Amino acid sequence: MGVTMHVKSDSDVTSIDASSPPRSPRRPLYYVQSPSQHDLEKMSYGSSPFGSPHHYHCSPIHHSRESSTSRFSASLKNTARNPPAWKRINRSHEEDGDEEEDDDGDGEESASHVRFYVLCFVFSFVVLFTIFSFILWAAHVPYKPKIFVKNMVFESFIVQAGMDRTGVPTDMLTLNSTVKIFYRNPATFFGVHVTATPLELYYYELKVASGRIKKFYQSRKSQRTIIAVVLADQVPLYGGVPVLSGAQGHLESASVPLNLTFVMRSRAYILGRLVKPKFYRSITCEVTLKGNRLGKPMNLTNSCVYHFK
Repeated sequence: MGVTMHVKSDSDVTSIDASSPPRSPRRPLYYVQSPSQHDLEKMSYGSSPFGSPHHYHCSPIHHSRESSTSRFSASLKNTARNPPAWKRINRSHEEDGDEEEDDDGDGEESASHVRFYVLCFVFSFVVLFTIFSFILWAAHVPYKPKIFVKNMVFESFIVQAGMDRTGVPTDMLTLNSTVKIFYRNPATFFGVHVTATPLELYYYELKVASGRIKKFYQSRKSQRTIIAVVLADQVPLYGGVPVLSGAQGHLESASVPLNLTFVMRSRAYILGRLVKPKFYRSITCEVTLKGNRLGKPMNLTNSCVYHFK
């Protein structure tokens, strides 16, 4: 078998080159530096490159720039949402500082309140202690009541024969008299509650009559006159008053010495019942019953003895 070799001539090469269409020149590469976010959106979501008169050929460098830009934008968003640790520490320090300032303000306000309450307590204590001391001083000042018996009047008396409760015959005495007593409370700061023991008339050791004074309240710096009734109703004498036993028919000439005794008790209540000053006065008066002076007051101003207990 033979091998046939064809050698192309220059004319053939020329004709082949002339018949083949001319090649278009290679397009140059374009590089885009740091496109903005708006340009990236247009490039991503815009029309196809063939529809646009200007076509940008994306190169590997362009992709790397775009990806770095996207990462930078994402990092900015993440930074805006989640600040770095040092900023968070600074903010926490600032918040702690604000809280400390608030705590300091509240502490100062509470301290001022405490000081105010302490001052109020001290002032109230001083005032109350002063008032209490003044009341105690006023209570212990010797504001003793002034008491004296002004006079006594024998209205009537009768002596007649009779029998006691057991049937023993004896002389029986019936007597009616009144005693006028002056009472004054000179205290400036308190009133007094006044009571008295029974007023009793004695012939030596024999009680022949008695009477009572109703309790009363005497306000400060005030006075009154007390009238007490002293009575004897069928009191057996058992011969103990011979003057009266022998004077049944002529009582006008009878003269019987008697003693009037009683105790006036005055008590004040200060601060409830915390302070209770007491003033007791024992009174003994010598009085003479005369048959010819019935119904006439007998002055006892200088006939009584007063003792404070």
